[in-house]
Amino acid sequence: AADSYGAVGDALIELGRYREAFAAFDRMTALRPNLAGYARVAYGRELLGRPQAAIEAMTLARDASGGKPEPAAWTFVELGKLYFGMGRLDTARSHFRDALRIFPGYVYALDWLARTEAASGRYARAVSLAQRAVDAVPLPQFVATLADIRRASGDERGARREFELMGAIQRLLVANGINSDLEVALFRVDHGIRLPGALRLARIARGNRPSIYGDDVLAWALVRNGRCAEARVYSKRSLRLGTKDANLYFHRAMIERCLGRHADAATWFTRALETNPSFSLIWAETARRYAA
Repeated sequence: AADSYGAVGDALIELGRYREAFAAFDRMTALRPNLAGYARVAYGRELLGRPQAAIEAMTLARDASGGKPEPAAWTFVELGKLYFGMGRLDTARSHFRDALRIFPGYVYALDWLARTEAASGRYARAVSLAQRAVDAVPLPQFVATLADIRRASGDERGARREFELMGAIQRLLVANGINSDLEVALFRVDHGIRLPGALRLARIARGNRPSIYGDDVLAWALVRNGRCAEARVYSKRSLRLGTKDANLYFHRAMIERCLGRHADAATWFTRALETNPSFSLIWAETARRYAA
């Protein structure tokens, strides 16, 4: 019964029905206080803009792992991601390393450690880690990480090669009935790839997954296509829970700038950088330039 509450809550999250989702997670944890329940409570707290409370819940999840290598490593990665989102790179790095110590070769730890090293300017190390993740499991998000690191390090040819691989993997996923429209739309919008088509994809994805992240990706796609006023509507929706996510703040800043509201834009750029100065390999420098 507890697991069914978790599954229902997960579905409600994707549908943007957060109050019901959080109630399901609370019920799940009351019935069976275990790793899966604590992890969902942590995610709920993160969405509500309470990262420290999320860390407390994820620490309970870690303690409930029973020392099993892969579940324990997963909780260390999730803790690292929370610290990364707060701009605490050294603490994040130590958690990703702990995950790899417990479960060597864990691809999610390799990917996030690569992001952290890149955010610290250690590009050679970052490329090596990201390549290991891609070689082990060529998931789109791992290829995207490698592409971003190559581009940030000045390896434009290598980045284009990863973009092509990303497209091939995505076609395979579609052929196998796996829907990753939201992630693909975000990647294309971030990188300026076929923006009108990316907007159409973002609309479809948001229709299927009307969560705050569905709203955010659609808002970002709209502003990148010059549809600034409509973008603002969806950006407001994406921020409705009070989530402390520098990417959401940055997208709102770009929308305000697009609308000519430069003082408001500067406030949002600053908020993004104060939340996490390393929020994006692609866009953090833009935020710094416009916040000044």
